[in-house]
Amino acid sequence: MNNNNEVELSLDDTFFATTSGTQKADSQSMPSVLVDAALLAEIGSIPDRFGFKIGDVAELLGIKQYILRYWEQEFEVLKPKKASNNQRLYTKKDVENAFLIKKLLYRDRFSIEGARQALRDVKFALKKEKNFSDAIQKLDEKNTDMIHGVQSFVRDVQRIKKLFV
Repeated sequence: MNNNNEVELSLDDTFFATTSGTQKADSQSMPSVLVDAALLAEIGSIPDRFGFKIGDVAELLGIKQYILRYWEQEFEVLKPKKASNNQRLYTKKDVENAFLIKKLLYRDRFSIEGARQALRDVKFALKKEKNFSDAIQKLDEKNTDMIHGVQSFVRDVQRIKKLFV
């Protein structure tokens, strides 16, 4: 989550669809249009490491390094950190997003702008869902406060009733 209240995209918590009635991630599932079995298999093949160099990511994706550098310019969800020696360091989330971008461009045949718009649409939907979830949580908190108030009132009435009986 960024400080400017933007929703950060991640396959860990945003793009896994429900398959065979079981959810593949802890958070809400996304439209299965973005996720297919091949993407899930690719995501599953990512080694569990702290960081990845650009050559490692290019090899995992089966593309050239210059393509990754181009995608960094075109897609805001792909922003690897740079080490002190100015070498790119991709997180697992970055690699997952790169797999999604590859799927949108190569398998789904989106244009760069089309893929960018699809990712923006998902980001917007996630932000609306988060705002809705926050509103529900606030209502639940208010309802909890109200329920506690009513319970306290009932206990007070019961105590007063015992005084007169």
